Amino acid sequence: MLYDSDSLLVPYKRVIQDRCHSYLQKAELLRGGKNFLSENCNSYLYYGLHFTGQEWILREWAPNATALYLLFEGNHWQKEARYAFQRVNQENWELRLPATELSHYTLYKLLVEWDGGSGERLPSHTTRAVQDPYNKSFTAQVWCPAQAYQWKHHRPDTDEAPLIYEAHIGMATEQQKVSTFVEFRLFVLPRIAHLGYNTLQLMAIQEHPYYGSFGYQVANFFAVSSRFGTPEELKELIDTAHGLGIRVILDIVHSHSVSNPVEGLSEFDGTDYLYFHHGEKGRHPAWDSRCFDYGKPQVLNFLLSNCKYWLEEYQFDGFRFDGVTSMIYYDHGLGKAFTNYAMYYDDNQDVEAITYLTLANELIHQVYPKAITIAEEMSGMPGVASPISEGGMGFDYKMSMGIPDYWIKLLKEVPDQFWHVGDIYYELTNKRSEERTISYAESHDQALVGDKTIFFRLTDKEIYTGMSVFDHSLIIDRAMALHKMIRLVTITTSGGGYLNFMGNEWGHPEWIDFPRVGNGDSYAHARRQWSLLDDGSLKFKYLNAFDRAMIHFVKQTNLLAYEPHILVRDIARQLLAYERGGYLFVFSFNPDKAFADYQFEVTAGKYTYVLCTDNPNFGGQGLINEQTEHFTQYTGGKNLISLYIPPRIGIVLKRE
Repeated sequence: MLYDSDSLLVPYKRVIQDRCHSYLQKAELLRGGKNFLSENCNSYLYYGLHFTGQEWILREWAPNATALYLLFEGNHWQKEARYAFQRVNQENWELRLPATELSHYTLYKLLVEWDGGSGERLPSHTTRAVQDPYNKSFTAQVWCPAQAYQWKHHRPDTDEAPLIYEAHIGMATEQQKVSTFVEFRLFVLPRIAHLGYNTLQLMAIQEHPYYGSFGYQVANFFAVSSRFGTPEELKELIDTAHGLGIRVILDIVHSHSVSNPVEGLSEFDGTDYLYFHHGEKGRHPAWDSRCFDYGKPQVLNFLLSNCKYWLEEYQFDGFRFDGVTSMIYYDHGLGKAFTNYAMYYDDNQDVEAITYLTLANELIHQVYPKAITIAEEMSGMPGVASPISEGGMGFDYKMSMGIPDYWIKLLKEVPDQFWHVGDIYYELTNKRSEERTISYAESHDQALVGDKTIFFRLTDKEIYTGMSVFDHSLIIDRAMALHKMIRLVTITTSGGGYLNFMGNEWGHPEWIDFPRVGNGDSYAHARRQWSLLDDGSLKFKYLNAFDRAMIHFVKQTNLLAYEPHILVRDIARQLLAYERGGYLFVFSFNPDKAFADYQFEVTAGKYTYVLCTDNPNFGGQGLINEQTEHFTQYTGGKNLISLYIPPRIGIVLKRE
């Protein structure tokens, strides 16, 4: 158990055991006599709209409802007795219609009535919702194509460390519009494959009414966002990625749901507590959204079935769970610094949410044993990425959310001549030893409106005038050097995986801002300007070339399967060196001093260059002769290597 390997957890042994007991109780309940949890979580096979070949069946869970009606084009959106649902029991409703009543593409809604009121609703398990181009409201759509999508490729059968390319379909092309699954598959996916990333993380796939929410205000949990295309087009994208050896994971949102009753689950049957907590507890104070009641078996089944649905129907290879910190604390972790272990085990912990996440990880790995699950968790709660058998939640990885925050803080507040390499190494490697983590220099979060990408922060207005290959700029030189170094040191110290957001690998300028009232509904910052990269006269191409070399190096060497070991923390000279998997990594964050014949102790052998941020192919000055071979010398009882180390450089040498 967790407390067996960490004595600081012993005082909380009972709390950890109680969590495990809660999980085991709920797992037994939800199995319903089956051998596996995954066998009994199939809400989407019962609820929602289904075609048997002879008739249509539509079912809903609405205990407080007094009547349900189908509204659709066939009845001119009017309440009619012949389209009234029948009670199946005290909680469920059912409507059966002849095969001729509905067809592929038919638009429909529900009218739900309760004592004292009524309202139009979308089905809880709808797999398709489309937006009216004029009034922007959403309507469910029958999605029942004549032929199911035929998968061509198997999921990649690999245990490689995830090298993740985080992407948003809608902002993936250069046009000022919402781009599509087809455009992404044809024009962006080949770029990802060329760079060498082995995992694609897709954002904003679950249907969300407000495009500017970046996909984090979900209304229809089983529906693919129709803005980007059809379910079949998403399947073809995933299938094509699999053919390229790329796993695809879904950025899944189970931490909250939209407050909108008309589009989402809020007040579905007239109560505010069907899927969510009642009253203020059921409303997220920072996100203006609804908080799930993870204690209800029906809600657990809904969410667990949702995980299973995306794995089976769309062949996703796993999930990145959004907002885990918000889920596992009653106060959502807002404005709190978690400074001691007691804060993880006090009355603020939401054991029901922790139980749900544990159940989700069990189910996901039962459905697909090679699935990847990643927690977006920032409080540092022990056990998030520990096995369930040891008292953990069972995630395979957790996001190292402190790393990008550290880089931004360093860039904003500390001149680089004062950067402390000891602090850098500590921040990059600070994690619980038993947990695997995903490291990243920046994700989409660091580039949202009001902030900047790392490269834009380094260059500022110079990015508009100084990126020509025919011009020379000290500001651009510094920016390119640090951009490459930050990424190289981040990935090569990673605790298990790495993530990059679409376009940041080559220094995409400016920030991300979705169309909204405040910017005149502009798409100017909700796109990726690939033409900057493809223009051979601009230096963006050098950053892209370096990223490709770096990703291929890490992947081909299986580097992240090994642990890093620190060799040099020369604070005064700003030099850092460490070994990992038979490779030597040397960084100089010194902005202006070069060091000749710099000696330090390493494992004995011959060392040759395999990667250097200063290579001219990566926009560097070529200050190192990469053909040089270095042999260790046994001096004073130590095996020493002697290197020439120019300023602002990151180098990788292979020990032979």
